[in-house]
Amino acid sequence: MNTSDQYLKAIYLVQQEEDGPASTGRVADMLDVSPASANEMIGKLEEQDLLEHEKYKGVTLTDEGIVRARDALQTYCIIERFLLEVLEVEEFRTEAKQLEPVIDETVADRLDTIIDRAPQCPDCFDPENDACKLLEVEPDPAD
Repeated sequence: MNTSDQYLKAIYLVQQEEDGPASTGRVADMLDVSPASANEMIGKLEEQDLLEHEKYKGVTLTDEGIVRARDALQTYCIIERFLLEVLEVEEFRTEAKQLEPVIDETVADRLDTIIDRAPQCPDCFDPENDACKLLEVEPDPAD
């Protein structure tokens, strides 16, 4: 199940890649959900004033949506770095995706004190490899 923060993060990343509104199809692909599921959550996020959805043009995050998306992305990066650098989990991407919905801000902050996170986080995130560009890892062969 994808949370609203995961949707915001995906929309943010797609907007960065496309340098404009994120298409709902691309968001659905990134989250591995149906376009109908993506549209449903996008509607809910629009009701919360976190994004604006213009039919046939795509989705644009509001200022508040951008803040939430960047926070979610930073939390995801913290989880990834902790799993890889501290716990040395080989499948850190898979584990990070599973942990992401249940790690709250307090736990993320505590994990952050353990890792040596770069100050440019979350701008160091590489959506193509689904990992921080600063992590020394091989690209995921499943992608």
